[in-house]
Amino acid sequence: MTLATLPPRLSAPAPPTIADVLAAQARLEGVVVRTPVGQYAELDRATDAAVVVKHENQQRTGAFKARGASNLMLSMSDAERARGVVAYSTGNHAQGVAYAARLTGTACTIVMPDDPNPVKLRAVLDLGADVLLHGANFDDARAQATALAESSGARLVGAANEPGIIAGVGTLYLELFQQAPGLDVLVVPVGGGSGAAAASLVAAAVAPGTAVIGVQSAASPAAHDSWHAGALVERANTTRAEGLAVGCGFEVTQALMRRHLTDFVLVTDDQITAAQHLYLTGAHTVAEGAGAAALAAVLADPERFAGRNVGVVCTGGNASGDELRRALSVL
Repeated sequence: MTLATLPPRLSAPAPPTIADVLAAQARLEGVVVRTPVGQYAELDRATDAAVVVKHENQQRTGAFKARGASNLMLSMSDAERARGVVAYSTGNHAQGVAYAARLTGTACTIVMPDDPNPVKLRAVLDLGADVLLHGANFDDARAQATALAESSGARLVGAANEPGIIAGVGTLYLELFQQAPGLDVLVVPVGGGSGAAAASLVAAAVAPGTAVIGVQSAASPAAHDSWHAGALVERANTTRAEGLAVGCGFEVTQALMRRHLTDFVLVTDDQITAAQHLYLTGAHTVAEGAGAAALAAVLADPERFAGRNVGVVCTGGNASGDELRRALSVL
């Protein structure tokens, strides 16, 4: 049995709608932060565009994942929460689920790959979750979490095939389009795809003139290749950008992206690191690898974005010391 045939549930649920995003916005009032947007002269000079940054690195847990996990778990029944939850993650989804579990008083176990980002591991433990380290990457952790949920009866909380998570993530894009109307294009990093699925869903409803482009690391291109192929595929998963380190496509997020996404591009890990450097020096902003991927895509294709109003989402700031040292060493 391959990883692609290990779904978290018997069948994929129906994708969320804009009504679900609006309901999530009301549900999350006071639970998550309405994060700011910023504009920086150095970013505009480097890209020859008018760049608006949505700072989800200032969200609860330091990443956008708190939105989706909180919406999902606040939507669960008392009986579901009594079963506990199991999640799998390289870090930010883990923190989001752990945060939501503490918020709702739900027992929580997180499966993370061996040798995780120490910043993210400490944060998950500090939030009170139990952590099981298993396997070399996201896909190994996913398989172990699936088996653990099946044996324990706990609710498996994936990062992609969860309409409640996608709807919660959609709230950040509702905010962005209110804070920065008139964007020509919005660039969103993709791992499992909840961000790009949510962004394209919301844009289609409230900002249909805005093109939405997904970006993934060329070292872990499964979501990108699934979108372009029109079918779920597995690919090598070797990126050092943890939030993009996914080795397969997911049905629910791919369905939304196929319906609404304008384009999907790849960048290299070195281009991501260069974007982290620009965030640090030009915007005084800490971005982890996944959080810098959208800016990396704009820097990598200047002709496409020059002269346009471009939104980028800094999806997380939970960078390790090694990441920051690597970014600061870029000349």
